[in-house]
Amino acid sequence: MAKKQKEEPMVNIDGTEHKISDLTEEQVLIVNHVADLENKMRSARFNVEQLEGGHAHFMDKLNDSFSGNGKEAPN
Repeated sequence: MAKKQKEEPMVNIDGTEHKISDLTEEQVLIVNHVADLENKMRSARFNVEQLEGGHAHFMDKLNDSFSGNGKEAPN
């Protein structure tokens, strides 16, 4: 039975594949920073989407409170 050859970890930088083992310690650190920042940006976009939805919901509730429920709007 043939041994299965392990694939070496790679990272894609601007469309070019690089072996992790060929990177310097500083480059690996920078790659990790970039990956972490990308994750945080995805999370921030998700949070903004939730905030926008919550804002729209409460604005709708506020607008509804001024009309159609029998209460007068404050002066």
